Amino acid sequence: MLTSGDIKRIKKDPEIRIKELENSLSIALEINNKYQRENALLLRNRPLDTMDEVAYRELQAENEELKKDLARAKEDHQYDNLVHQQELERALKK
Repeated sequence: MLTSGDIKRIKKDPEIRIKELENSLSIALEINNKYQRENALLLRNRPLDTMDEVAYRELQAENEELKKDLARAKEDHQYDNLVHQQELERALKK
């Protein structure tokens, strides 16, 4: 949630909040991409026929968790944008 200081700062320059939200989503996407690349390398460097079933399941579970984290980050970003738009509308009405 935003503090009163944040709201004052946003009223002065609403673009700051938008940039902050875009930056947080960008960071989340970069982290996800990094883990996706690492998982792909692990799978490529260790063929499935030599990988034991437990290790394969662990990699698949980690990959699914990363996908969920990315989806959550996107949802959070969308929610933050919605809240930001409402705050801007209220601030501009005053």
